[in-house]
This record gives sequence, structure tokens and C-alpha cells, in this order.
Amino acid sequence: MKSSMVNLINNGYDGIVIAINPSVPEDEKLIQNIKEMVTEASTYLFHATKRRVYFRNVSILIPMTWKSKSEYLMPKQESYDQAEVIVANPYLKHGDDPYTLQYGRCGEKGQYIHFTPNFLLTNNLPIYGSRGRAFVHEWAHLRWGIFDEYNGDQPFYISRRNTIEATRCSTHITGTNVIVKCQGGSCITRPCRRDSQTGLYEAKCTFIPEKSQTARESIMFMQSLHSVTEFCTEKTHNVEAPNLQNKMCNGKSTWDVIMNSTDFQNTSPMTEMNPPTQPTFSLLKSKQRVVCLVLDKSGSMSSEDRLFRMNQAAELFLIQIIEKGSLVGMVTFDSVAEIRNNLTKITDDNVYENITANLPQEANGGTSICRGLKAGFQAIIQSQQRTSGSEIILLTDGEDNEIHSCIEEVKQSGVIIHTIALGPSAAKELETLSDMTGGHRFYANKDINGLTNAFSRISSRSGSITQQTIQLESKALAITEKKWVNGTVPVDSTVGNDTFFVVTWTIKKPEILLQDPKGKKYKTSDFKEDKLNIHSARLRIPGIAETGTWTYSLLNNHASPQILTVTVTTRARSPTTPPVTATAHMSQNTAHYPSPVIVYAQVSQGFLPVLGINVTAIIETEDGHQVTLELWDNGAGADTVKNDGIYSRYFTDYRGNGRYSLKVHAEARNNTARLSLRQPQNKALYIPGYIENGKIILNPPRPEVKDDLAKAEIEDFSRLTSGGSFTVSGAPPSGNHPSVLPPNKIIDLEAKFKEDHIQLSWTAPGNVLDKGKANSYIIRISKSFLDLQKDFDNATLVNTSSLKPKDAGSDENFEFKPEPFRIENGTNFYIAVQAINEANLTSEVSNIAQAIKFIPMPEDSVPALGTKISAINLAIFALAMILSIV
Repeated sequence: MKSSMVNLINNGYDGIVIAINPSVPEDEKLIQNIKEMVTEASTYLFHATKRRVYFRNVSILIPMTWKSKSEYLMPKQESYDQAEVIVANPYLKHGDDPYTLQYGRCGEKGQYIHFTPNFLLTNNLPIYGSRGRAFVHEWAHLRWGIFDEYNGDQPFYISRRNTIEATRCSTHITGTNVIVKCQGGSCITRPCRRDSQTGLYEAKCTFIPEKSQTARESIMFMQSLHSVTEFCTEKTHNVEAPNLQNKMCNGKSTWDVIMNSTDFQNTSPMTEMNPPTQPTFSLLKSKQRVVCLVLDKSGSMSSEDRLFRMNQAAELFLIQIIEKGSLVGMVTFDSVAEIRNNLTKITDDNVYENITANLPQEANGGTSICRGLKAGFQAIIQSQQRTSGSEIILLTDGEDNEIHSCIEEVKQSGVIIHTIALGPSAAKELETLSDMTGGHRFYANKDINGLTNAFSRISSRSGSITQQTIQLESKALAITEKKWVNGTVPVDSTVGNDTFFVVTWTIKKPEILLQDPKGKKYKTSDFKEDKLNIHSARLRIPGIAETGTWTYSLLNNHASPQILTVTVTTRARSPTTPPVTATAHMSQNTAHYPSPVIVYAQVSQGFLPVLGINVTAIIETEDGHQVTLELWDNGAGADTVKNDGIYSRYFTDYRGNGRYSLKVHAEARNNTARLSLRQPQNKALYIPGYIENGKIILNPPRPEVKDDLAKAEIEDFSRLTSGGSFTVSGAPPSGNHPSVLPPNKIIDLEAKFKEDHIQLSWTAPGNVLDKGKANSYIIRISKSFLDLQKDFDNATLVNTSSLKPKDAGSDENFEFKPEPFRIENGTNFYIAVQAINEANLTSEVSNIAQAIKFIPMPEDSVPALGTKISAINLAIFALAMILSIV
């Protein structure tokens, strides 16, 4: 996961980074408004958490594109990529709703909060409430992994008392349901009618809250209401509402999840009477990139072509990955270390050659990682740069029991260390170095492209996405003697600048043919062979690479089989159009058998999700065994939300302990890819208006994102990215371990009446989580929501003898007649499902689906049930009082 530098010490959050994107124009007011927002949020948060936490200090990271000022400090390990909050323009005017990129389970931290400059600079008070309140709503998503209590897709539901309710928490929030019609700047409202088919309100019916409320909760519904200062607790939580909080957290209240978080395990409320001091702010300005390669050339590097492979990957990094204008140095080490290059500014191709010429040619000696790191610090300092905020790429294959001796010095240096463990014997402490400093961690072993993929992933963390390298292909091909092999690489219109095709070989240079989409041919003589004899040849495509499918053919003209690799890298075509990118990671850095971990891959263009593509994860175990997993964006199993561009899957195929590496290939073929123009999930609610003194006062309508399909379609593309490494413990050595995990919980069960039958649909779980197929299903039905929720095993069983489970990820449909029950107009049923696997392990109970028998009436006679929510509330309140007395 993204490593966060935020700490909670004595009730105060330290180390929060709010980073401004380099493309945002300079504006002093932006910094001022961020400070005011956080200051207000700190007090609101303190009271909302019942005096438990507040914001103590926050760094605002100013981009390099802004002018320098004397009050701006140098960043240490803070970067745009690692920031908790980013300030960036939306891609394709996507509205200004603040939202949190959150794709973990209930209670798991999110990735970042995204505010647009427009949100921070204009007055949104009537729409989101104050900015400080909106920030606390988002902080709760990010830090504690709770979800929204409204639902834009299902704004109303029929309660167990047969009233239509707005999806909200708590139900004590009062308001009116209306249809808003706007024309030429003026809007009128009318009461909502019931839909004659569903019994719910008609489409576009909107809940308008009273401005003056007495309800104090909840911040995850409408933090904008003045009276709202708390999260829903078990007492006030609306367990029936069809929202993401109930779906993801099994009906638990937001406050229960928050109290269960690690933040609150050891935090007591503050007893002093005064609120805590206001947050302090540091203004940091990004600097040019400083990178020092620290490369192992000890004796063990001579085995398995390791020195060769390291030099091929390091050369690729220096020529194709590192951004122009960066400062780069190089150190090599065995039992002693040597500075091969002090920092050199990367300006043109000759500079690369000065550094690549010094790559190590022979391997011998022992392994002293600390000496390598200290020489790296020295190379940076001798070039009048600070170690703080600089990066070291440390690559080693050796063990070293002395690493602990320089841990303190590494901490003090403020350097960011990316570690690449090569082979199974690399020092076990490497991950400590990268985790401690916020760097990436990689593992490469049998996968011949593992090192290339790792180096390709270590691009700039400045947020300037158009400068970053994008890997289109990384393929290893075992080719028999005298045989040709062909392949294709699509180059899409979002990329094409600075495009390189690189071919490597193990014995003898192959014959190379490359053809662009217009038929222009490049041959072996066009590929430049390096001077270091590291078996690699490179072609830089002049200008901008043609859009379309490139075709390559390689001939192994040696008398023995050999392994050839093809790597293609490029950069964004235009500074104004973001390229399609893919990033990948595991849900955690360490896994303990048999607990599953989740593989995540995010594919997007700017901030817009890319849908309808094939995403494959390849996980390599320590013994070189590869597991291939197709990742899904289907809102089932490991995937939280359908069609959000986050592709996920459970990983359970453990084979022994140690390091495992992850790489992900995302590709769009046959014009299936498209952009999602829907608003993101997990955001502050856009309030349509308020009722004040009995009168509806409307806000401007939400800017509609037009489904411009011409823009929404994307041509074919290919992306390859490394997701770093993770460590496994407690796993049996072979892959044949007994099934100890049940099928995954079904989270997308839906139910509806068709005449006197109920039709169910859901996504099939697997035999083990989301892999394979379940053995059977248990379906139970009840007229009482609470009975089904609290006592599933005693609810009425549905006969499922005719229902044979399909493969995981398939659509399941089942129809049955609710036999023992009398069905009348308005009859309300609740249904839930469990899956059982062949080891007789049972999944968690699914989400609870609702089916209402609604006999359509003529349109005119359909009553607008419960138009005024407050009237219903009195009935609920009276019923609650009676129940509590009973």
C-alpha cells in the first residue's frame, strides 16, 4: 500500500502532506484557503471524535512550477505521489466534488483526498457546507475506511414500516421530497409521485433537507447541515439504508468502525477544558530530482547473468526513465564502496554515456550495503545537494548482517531509498529501509524482465504525469535455434513522445525487424548496440511515434535456443492531455498464511477510470513459480465498486515463505475500452437546496457531465507496470495446501418481484474466495429485516436444489415462489444468501436484498406516500419509544 508518513501522537496528527499539482497556476489565495480549511477542520474533527483527535501539523507542498520564496523550505521525504491530499484540476471538467480515492475493505485506509483548485477558491458554502466540514467528511473516508451514508443510485427505499425513506443516516434528518425542473435559469418544484411499477418515487425525485435541524448526525451523510457535528453511532445508525457504509461494513455504524481503527485503540479523550492549539503549517517547495544508483558488484552477482541484467536495467533507467533536468550519480559496492559518478545533470544523450560507461564490468568481493549507502550520501553531499528528499536506488543480491549499524544514519539523512532485492538471498532488511524512508520495494528473481520492470516503475514523484515514462511492453521470449518470433505493440494517441524499442539477448544478437502502423520499416542496423557489451540494442523512434499497431519480428540466428526480451517505453504525447496509466499494488506489504491479500490495479486517464479492458496480474514466488490472475472490476468479491477503474482479486496461491513480486499488464483490444464519466464514489454530497421557513431555496443544479461518447472511447493500448514486492510468512512449501478459506461474501445480491415469484441476481463467488466455483447456496427469506440480519440461521429456507453454482465472477440468476407466505400488495420481503464450498466452509451472509410486492395502480391514483419526511419521523420516534419501553 501507499506508505503514509502521518503519525498520531498525543491526540494530534503529524506529518500530513497537502500537495499542489504542477499544472495548477500559482495563486497565493490557494495556500491561504488550505490553511483556513485545515484550521477549521481541526476543531470540528476534535468535537466529532469526542475530544480524541485534531490536526497538529501539516505540510503544504508547493510545485516546482511556482516561483521560489524565502519562506519555502526544502521537502524531506514529502512528495506529491505520497501526499494524503492532492490539489489538482479535474480531467474533462468533472465537477468540483471533493472525494477520496478509496478501494479497500471496511476500515482500511484510502489512497488520497482530491480537492480541485476551484473548490478551494470559490464559495461553495450552500452546496457542501464549510470547507473544513467537507475535509473532515473526506478525512474519515481516507483515514478510517468508512463509506457514505447516502446513495445517488438508490436515493430512496421502502422501510420495514412500509414508508418511503430517503437513503440517509440518521433518519432524524427531516426534509421534503420534490422533483426540481429548471429552465432558462429559473427552477420550479413539485411533490414526487410514486412510480407505478416499483412503488418507490419516480426517477429524479430529490430529498431537500430542512436548513434548521435538531439531528446531530451524521457527518457521512450531510456534514453541511449546521446541526450535524457527529458520526452515526449504534443508537442512531440507520441499518436499513441501501448505502455503501451498510454494504461494506455489514450494517455497522460509522462510529463503531472509527472506534475500531488503530488510531483509536490507544487514544483516550483529552481532559483539558480548552480545545487544542491551532495546526501549524510548513510550506515546502519541490526540488529537482536527485537520484543516486547504489549497485552491488559482489562476487555472487556473477551468477545467473545478474551483473548483465543489472547493467541492462540501469542503462534503461538512465536513458529512458529518468526525467530530463534530474541530477544522477552512481556508486558501486562489494565489501568496499566506490563513487563512480558524482551527481550529473541529465541534459542530453552524451551525459547518459558518461554514466553508463562506469557501470561495473566484473563481479567480485563481499557485500557491505552500509558502505554502499554511505558512499551514496557522500556522492550527493559532494555535489552540493542535501540527502534530505534525494533518492537512492539500492540493488543487491547479497546477505549482509551489518545493515542495522547504519539504520540510524539512514533515518537522519532524510533520503528516500528504493530497494531492489535480486534473487532469494538478498538481505532480509532491505524492506525495512524502503518502508522506513517511503521508498518502493521490488523483488526480481527468475523473471528476466524483473529488474527492467522495477527500474521503470521508479519515476518522478512530482505529480507531473506527462514527464513520467510509461512502459508499453516488457516481454521475454524463449526462442529455439534459427526460428523467427513475431509480436505487436499498440501505441495509443495519449503517448508517443520519446519512444524506445529495446531488444536484449543472452548469447547472440538476433535479427530485428520493426514496422510502424504506416508501413515504415526499421532493421537491425537501425538499433544502436551499447558499447558495454551488455547484450542490448536500442532504437529511439524519431519525433512522435505513429499511433496504431507496431509489429516486430526477431530471428534467433544462433545454433542454440536463447532468451530474447522486448521492452518498449514512451512518454505522454501532449502536456495538456494526460496519458492512460496503470498502477498496481497489494493490499498489504506482509501476508500471513492463510490470510488472503488483495491485488489492486488502477487504470485511468487523468482522474477518469478506464473500463472494459483486460487486466492481468503476474505474481512470482521466491522459487520462481508464476501465478497469473485475471483482475476484475465487477463490484463483487475483492472489488468494492463496479466500474470504477479499480481492478482487484484475492491472492491465496501461497507457495512457501519469503518475497513475492507483482507485475500487472493492462491491455485494451478490439475497441472495448471506454472512459467512465460518472462522478467518483466516496465524496461530499452536492446539496440540491434547503427548506428555510417552509420555503424551498435551491442551489444551482449540479454541473452535468455530458456523456460525450466520442471522448469516452479510447483506442487500443497496452501498459505494463510493477506493483513492487510483498513478504509471506507461515506458508507451507508446496502449492498443495488444504482449502482453509470459504467462498467470498456476496455483496451485490438484488431481488425483485415478477408476478408471484421473486427473482434474485448476484455475482457468483468461488470455491476459495473468488477462485473456482462454490458447491451450493443457502438462501433464506424473512418479512423482518432485523430477524434476517441478527438470526440468519433461523430464517425460512428457500429450496435451492435446482440451483447449481457457476464459476466465480459469473452472473447468477434464480427465481422462486415464497411458498409459506401470503402475498398481498405492499408485502415486503428480505432475502440473503450464503455460499458453501467443497470443504463445507460457509461464506459470510450476503448483503440483504429487499423485494416488495407492488401491484401497479392507474397513474393518477398513486398516492405520494410520505412526502414530508418529518411526519414519518414522528411515527418512527413513537414506535422507537414504545419498543424501548417494551
